[in-house]
Amino acid sequence: MSERQRIDVWLWRARLAKSRALAAALVAAGNVRIVHNGQTRRLEKPAAEIQPGDAIVMVGPKGVRALKVTGLPTRRGPAREAAAHYAELDDRESLA
Repeated sequence: MSERQRIDVWLWRARLAKSRALAAALVAAGNVRIVHNGQTRRLEKPAAEIQPGDAIVMVGPKGVRALKVTGLPTRRGPAREAAAHYAELDDRESLA
């Protein structure tokens, strides 16, 4: 398994988007930001890669959601399995 994964694939496999196309559209719209090594940047291309330890901030119709990437799923499995690949961050936790 690779140490990095495309953001659209990760969002889809982690069950944060219903399809890979919707995940790509979310990224292309500028609604996804990544925090890598303390540097925050807005993702514009679905081919951008993430790795464990990165933080993701998503802005959507349900509000802002901050997640810490803990793993790279190899398939789109059940919700419980998908949830093992990220941790929710609250206001008190650092994104760095």
